[in-house]
Amino acid sequence: MLAQQRQAAILERVRTTGGVRVSELAGEFGVSDMTIRRDLDTLHERGLLAKVHGGATTTGPSSTDEPGFRAKSVRQLPEKAAIADRAAQLVRPGAAVALSAGTTTAELARRLLDVPELTVVTNSLPVAEIMHAGGRPDQTVVLTGGVRTPSDALVGPLAVGAVRSLHLDLLFLGVHGITERAGFTTPNLMEAETDRALVAAADRLVVLADHTKWGTVGISSIVGLTAAHVLVSDDRLPPPARRVLGEQVGELIMVKATGAGRATRTPTTEGTAP
Repeated sequence: MLAQQRQAAILERVRTTGGVRVSELAGEFGVSDMTIRRDLDTLHERGLLAKVHGGATTTGPSSTDEPGFRAKSVRQLPEKAAIADRAAQLVRPGAAVALSAGTTTAELARRLLDVPELTVVTNSLPVAEIMHAGGRPDQTVVLTGGVRTPSDALVGPLAVGAVRSLHLDLLFLGVHGITERAGFTTPNLMEAETDRALVAAADRLVVLADHTKWGTVGISSIVGLTAAHVLVSDDRLPPPARRVLGEQVGELIMVKATGAGRATRTPTTEGTAP
């Protein structure tokens, strides 16, 4: 197992149980205590967990905490891969699509590199770089201007103004959190405004969110649950979330993430498409 994959698994364990011990992790992963301590040091430096004697605990983020793109990129790797695989099936050649900022939308961008005559609008610097470096000559990539956030999004009046003049077929939206009351949320007020402009510009909204986003609340709501035509998540989504989302979003698609690399998918659908 690669260090990045092991660290993602450690983060998931901390999120689930609230804390981990070095000795238990070393035995589980078949590595030395020193290797686990280095993993914990790395994750602690990125603000993803708190180190304690003999292990680590959750940091307990607030509604305004905004982890950087690099920090988020090590989380839920199989789930993000499976979600991106399924979302790519919704894109047709010649479409005009928008990809918001986020690590899952960046995974999706890698799967759109071979789609002919695609127009991609994004406020994400990583998404734009992925498309520019590996895309087809007949693709068009439009990067909005704006102020850069910790998650490598471009936001603010320049970004909003650029998006408002566009008419798009699809928006793939990454979110920080999902709850029944607050809907889809973000910890950045200006990013919420930019995301709302993207939603308004698109005919259909597809939200990409792994199971850990359920129950997390950012300070600013983007849109309510009923605004999503499709939500693609993974099959670790808890039963209460499945019930609420199945009733409120247009279509709930859940995929199965397996292994530590690129995931295989076995999609299931709940709810009724609009």
